Amino acid sequence: MRSFDLAAFATVAVLITAPVLAQTTAPSTTAKPPASSPAPATPATKPATPAATTTAPAQAGLIDINTASKDQLDALPQIGSARAEAIIKGRPYKAKNELVDKKIIPQNAYDAIKDKIIAKQKS
Repeated sequence: MRSFDLAAFATVAVLITAPVLAQTTAPSTTAKPPASSPAPATPATKPATPAATTTAPAQAGLIDINTASKDQLDALPQIGSARAEAIIKGRPYKAKNELVDKKIIPQNAYDAIKDKIIAKQKS
């Protein structure tokens, strides 16, 4: 019975490792792409720009409390026109949590918008 368990274990181990071994690349294949990397470097640069653009739309959804208009701030949950004006008057902010620290908005309003705002610094 033990020999059967050992054989079953060995079979399972081979089945698990076989796909991993099949996916490894030969060193000669890896050496060839770097030799031709100058040509793909330009396309690699182009996808890097869309990757940065992809990051920007993710952050485009974030509203910068240092530059946002009153209408943009007013569109945030629990932020009305009065709170939007208070946020604008309290500028500039080093961090988004300064909205609560400076008592511009209450903690519950901050909790509702903290994932939708950012406080960018001027460079």
